[in-house]
Amino acid sequence: MCRFLVGVLLIAFCWPTMANGQEKENEAGKYKLVWADEFNNEGAPDSANWNYEHGFVRNNEQQWYQKQNAVCHKGLLMIEARRENFPNPNYAEGNKNWKNNRKFIDYTSSSINTSSLHSWQYGRFTMRARIPVKPGMWPAFWALGVNKPWPSNGEIDIMEYYQGNLLANIAIGTDKPYKAKWYSTKRPIDSLDKNWASKFHIWRMDWDSEQISLYVDDTLLSRAAVKDLVNQDGSGFNPFMQPQYILLNLAVGGDNGGDPTTTKFPQRYEIDYVRVYQKAK
Repeated sequence: MCRFLVGVLLIAFCWPTMANGQEKENEAGKYKLVWADEFNNEGAPDSANWNYEHGFVRNNEQQWYQKQNAVCHKGLLMIEARRENFPNPNYAEGNKNWKNNRKFIDYTSSSINTSSLHSWQYGRFTMRARIPVKPGMWPAFWALGVNKPWPSNGEIDIMEYYQGNLLANIAIGTDKPYKAKWYSTKRPIDSLDKNWASKFHIWRMDWDSEQISLYVDDTLLSRAAVKDLVNQDGSGFNPFMQPQYILLNLAVGGDNGGDPTTTKFPQRYEIDYVRVYQKAK
């Protein structure tokens, strides 16, 4: 999801075939549920599980992140992007920083994460959700390492969507600050079921000391060997041999999201659950 000052982008257009049945989320005996949020409360997401990002954050995105755009209702977490207009409280005339030189806020949304609350090293991370796919929408379900600055902490985009494509990405650090080397797989959603966007889907990451595998609806999107994901900065640090925390957000526009001008708002990213399993001992 982080895209500012992006480095090398490696794109693989082939999507492997259906993962075999023994890799499904409810595989008996192999995995144990260690954490979950089913979003069955009403109102704000559980503060024991989630923190919020605030304001303009990354990627020149157009939305202002705020708490009130994330609400649990009838068993779903709804992250809502809205077209609004109010003054940017951080505006400073003549400032060169994009976060400060916008006089007005035109869109709002939410970004939540488990940083400092929950993190896990290895396991099966799953989400059932329905994502918005209109122009300008940029939803994501992703994970970041707890140590080192981005991208040397390691990023895994279990689900990312923008401009007609589903993506499954892994990023590592390079010898230049804030420049990532990307391993990215994408697929146009118009190559899927014509009603795909109206349905809920299950995204999954299987991660252990040997490999990272990313799926949607049990179809394997991308797989990488952990040993090949050492940061390319001479440190020898492998960011995927440390705990990672989860992020959920709905961005608008920005570097990759596209132009939201023609999109009718509000737009909703609807999340049924997020679950983390680890291998039973």
